[in-house]
Amino acid sequence: MISLKILEIKPFMARLFTKNTFDSFNLKELNIQTFTNFHVSGQFNEEFFSKEELEERGELSLLWSDIRPFAFSVIKGNKTPLSLKIVFQLPPKKTQELMEGLVGRFTLEELGGLYLNIRFEKGQLHIITGVAMRTFTMDKTLEEVWDRVIKNLLKEEQIPFEEE
Repeated sequence: MISLKILEIKPFMARLFTKNTFDSFNLKELNIQTFTNFHVSGQFNEEFFSKEELEERGELSLLWSDIRPFAFSVIKGNKTPLSLKIVFQLPPKKTQELMEGLVGRFTLEELGGLYLNIRFEKGQLHIITGVAMRTFTMDKTLEEVWDRVIKNLLKEEQIPFEEE
């Protein structure tokens, strides 16, 4: 787990809400505090869709791309939100791809998820990585790989940060 401070908040927020940088992540939770609190649970309601729509969709979880336009409509304007909290999870297919490089160290069954927490409070923006394991392990290899993946993503997207 690492905590990264985003140095240029406005460009990061623009990328988060108007570009597809994080669109492939599963959205687990969203909280935006403006004139009121807006909360999205991240729960995907299959009952809302027809069988055909579900088959076409493939992924049966809520993606950031599903909610990004709604979230943007909540924050756009002249005022900065009081706070923002987003919890992303790497989708299972991408998690499996990442774990293939760690052959024999961990199984998908042992892993609860790879998480990315974005928090904006008191004028500061932080990204915190997290790995949830279903079994206890002293091996931090997966955590180190996940941290490196996120740092590389930020570098590729030219998002300046410093590690705290």
